Amino acid sequence: MNTRIIISYFLIISLVTFLVYWHDKYKAKTGKWRTNEASLHLLALLGGWPGALLARQLFRHKTQKQPFVVIFYITIVFNITAICLFVFRHYIGF
Repeated sequence: MNTRIIISYFLIISLVTFLVYWHDKYKAKTGKWRTNEASLHLLALLGGWPGALLARQLFRHKTQKQPFVVIFYITIVFNITAICLFVFRHYIGF
């Protein structure tokens, strides 16, 4: 698979995730209908976790709610594991 396509995908999904977190924080401040947590986790799981990580720190959003934080870090571990398996698949026999 083309490396540029893979990098572009991760940049786009991270940007989209960052913007969704920003919008959710805005809605939280204005008391409007919020993005559900499952959608935020799905975006992180699909590779948007770098954008989510940055947004969480910049906007101080979803940083204290423990069940959310645990699931969020599980999505990061899953992503890093998948990337490592993809990169090193030739060395480990996949």
